[in-house]
Amino acid sequence: MTEIPAPRPYVHGPAEGAPDTIVLVHGFWVTPRSWEHWKARYEAVGYRVLAPAYPGFEVEVEALNADPTVIADLTLPQVMAHLESVVGALEKPPILIGHSAGGTLVQLLLDRGYGAVGVVLNSAPTEGVRVHPLSQLRSTFTAFKNPANRHRAVPLTYEQWHYAFTNTFDEAESRALYERYAIPASGRILWSTVLADFMPGPQDAAVDYRNAQRPPLLFISGGEDHIMPPSVQRSNVKHYDAALLTEHEEYPGYAHLLPAQEGWEAIADHALAWAQRHAVASRQAAGRQ
Repeated sequence: MTEIPAPRPYVHGPAEGAPDTIVLVHGFWVTPRSWEHWKARYEAVGYRVLAPAYPGFEVEVEALNADPTVIADLTLPQVMAHLESVVGALEKPPILIGHSAGGTLVQLLLDRGYGAVGVVLNSAPTEGVRVHPLSQLRSTFTAFKNPANRHRAVPLTYEQWHYAFTNTFDEAESRALYERYAIPASGRILWSTVLADFMPGPQDAAVDYRNAQRPPLLFISGGEDHIMPPSVQRSNVKHYDAALLTEHEEYPGYAHLLPAQEGWEAIADHALAWAQRHAVASRQAAGRQ
């Protein structure tokens, strides 16, 4: 277990020549709105902060819940093409921070040459990570109990949301966050990601675990996460070549919706400080080659 850091004192804005943009990548069952607090905090110290929506998710949560057609039609290659266009248009590589499935997307971006450094929170795995704890199976069962869900947008009931995302939150806060953040997820992507481990050749969520050009990457795990428990991130880290800077930290008491849980400020500040430190080190190492 990792000791929860103290907030803010060591956090500063972008240094000269260092990344001046942070890209926050959201996961499934939520939208960029789930990053609202982190976005404001990082902007307050001088960063440009982007929180791109998946294609078609640019509307509000309420509109997506009213008509989830765009969610049902979504594919992972579409999401990646959009993120690559956003990150690729920046003047210099940014700091990438992803949560849940956004952690998988950040890993894919780093592997493809986008981004200066990455931090992933309660990350979903990349292809080949076959750790599936019982709490994860229970959290995602609603998507897999019916094969027809491969072509649907799959919502969570409040009870399913509370178990998967906010199991350590009090009832009032959990319900409020469900109303504010929750949307259905793409059954198409969920099914294709699981089936990828049984199909020959690399699929949509595959990375090169030996890619020597991949920038530094930090995994942060909530110790009480049900949907993406720390064992998933530990396995993901072990897949990477030991020569790559890939670190893992686990914080006790945190659930899956870590970006909105009490105490998030300290972890947000720590994630930024780690990214600042290692983006500089990575750039200096590249300059010596």
